[in-house]
Amino acid sequence: MNITFAELRKIKHELPTGSVQRIANELEVDEQTVRNYFGAKKYDDGEIVGKHVQPGPNGGYVNLESTAILESAKRIIAEHEASVLS
Repeated sequence: MNITFAELRKIKHELPTGSVQRIANELEVDEQTVRNYFGAKKYDDGEIVGKHVQPGPNGGYVNLESTAILESAKRIIAEHEASVLS
């Protein structure tokens, strides 16, 4: 899947507090791996997730080999928005 780096960061910033830990727990990965997925570069404490950045507008294009973290993030955002609206 391809997404702009700006879109990926926007999704990360929309996540409610505690979401990185929640995603990490659900997917059984290190929290730093989730942070790295969204653009952090601290690989000592987290894995490099299958992602490749190509130069371009909006921070470039990111090719994600796995969308599990992204899908979890979108689900959490939707749940949060639904709870705020009710």
